[in-house]
Formats: sequence, C-alpha cells, structure tokens
Amino acid sequence: MIEFVLDGRSKVNTYVQLVQQVKQALRVGLLVPGDRLPKVRDVAQSLAINPNTVLKAYRELEIEGLAEGRPGVGTFVTGTLAGDSLANQADLRTELLGWLRKAQAAGLSDEDVTALVDTTIRAARQADALQEEPA
Repeated sequence: MIEFVLDGRSKVNTYVQLVQQVKQALRVGLLVPGDRLPKVRDVAQSLAINPNTVLKAYRELEIEGLAEGRPGVGTFVTGTLAGDSLANQADLRTELLGWLRKAQAAGLSDEDVTALVDTTIRAARQADALQEEPA
C-alpha cells in the first residue's frame, strides 16, 4: 500500500501532490489495478490534513479512470500507467540507486539531484530535436 508524503515547501497543492504520488506508484508498478488506496480518514490523520483534501485527490483519480470508490469499502486502483518499460525498471532502479549514492557522497542535496536530472532531460530533448531537424 502507498504511504503518502507531503512536501510542505512545495507550491503544488496538497491534493495534487497526492494524485502525483499515486500516478508515480502506478507508473513504476508499486500500485496495480485491484490495490486499495489508504482510507481517507487514515491519510488525513497521518498527514494532518483535511479529509476533503484526500477526497478531492481520490475524485481526481476517479475522473482520470485510475481509481474507483466503493461506498463502505474504500477506493481501489482500476487503471495503470505502467508501460512496456516496466520490465526494465528493476535493473534501471538498481543503477539509479548506485548513482544516487554517488551524488549524495559528492554532496548533492535532493534538490540538486532533481535540478540535475531535470536540466539533463531538457538538454537531451533539445539535442534530439536538433538532430531530427532537416538540414
């Protein structure tokens, strides 16, 4: 089962953070159709947030076809975002963990790592786009 974590420094709305975490878990196969999401009351208590915020996140997931609320039973995952690459993710995750340890040893913070990854992805996309342009 997923455990939600909130970034109090983030400018992203709390309910959006919850939705994003479910989507990430679906993408990497940590959640699969049939899994039950934590009870609204439990999430609200553990994160010290209003239950309506959790309900809003769960409703958003329902609208997107990723979850379904069953009255008196809970909210269950009904869709997935895991693609064909899911089978390769275990090896990549192991390599990434090694890289993250190296980054931490080099003194990079989580924010530094995120910035490095984001800027590298953008640079790679730009390089790919330049290679695709006709001469």
